[in-house]
Amino acid sequence: MTVQAVEALNRADVFFVVDKGEQKSGLLELRDEILRRHVRDQGAYRVVEIADPPRDRRRDNATAAYEGAVADWHELRAERFEAAIAAELGEDGVGAFLVWGDPSLYDSTLRVVERILARGTVTFEYEVIAGITSVQALTTAHRIPLNRIGEPITITPARRLTPDVHNAVVMLDAGFAPAAWPDDPELTVYWGAYLGSPDEVTIAGPLPEVAAEIERTRAQLRQKHGWIMDTYLLRRNPSAPA
Repeated sequence: MTVQAVEALNRADVFFVVDKGEQKSGLLELRDEILRRHVRDQGAYRVVEIADPPRDRRRDNATAAYEGAVADWHELRAERFEAAIAAELGEDGVGAFLVWGDPSLYDSTLRVVERILARGTVTFEYEVIAGITSVQALTTAHRIPLNRIGEPITITPARRLTPDVHNAVVMLDAGFAPAAWPDDPELTVYWGAYLGSPDEVTIAGPLPEVAAEIERTRAQLRQKHGWIMDTYLLRRNPSAPA
């Protein structure tokens, strides 16, 4: 938590947290721990849980269908967030959404907030307090810089990842996509799960040597915790052509 974020926590009357179900209850527990640790007056706030609507993941394979499924999901989220704000936050109240991750990277919260304002049922002003990104936590855990001298870095969802990758941070991977081509000796992977939490796990090494280990570890962790959030940096050795 940054100092700016801690001060923002201490200005809020109501914290809205998205409940993703029993399997991901650990995410709620981590948020509770943050509030217990950083809010000075423990009697000055309330926590309001919002049940996360389901997303139609049958439409994830085709790009157009995927984007439509996400848009529908955002609309359902907007309806539930709007109802919670209207019911729980007074005219002069200060509310906060505790977002796991970073609003600059593949996060839907800001899009949902804009949908709520566009509907016009409730009105409010809002600000974004940046946190530590999963990308920063990943490079910190592995003690590496994000990019090499003079090289660009790509940040991509796994569904857009291709075997000719050069230097990329991969997010939103439902599995471990590079396992489909584990024999490429020129790729090195830096992987991490539950980054920044007490359950953090990291694995690094040449892709042919660690691909199976990452797949196995990822499956074990998902079974143990009921959920997983992970990301990784995939890097081609500088002597090899892309």
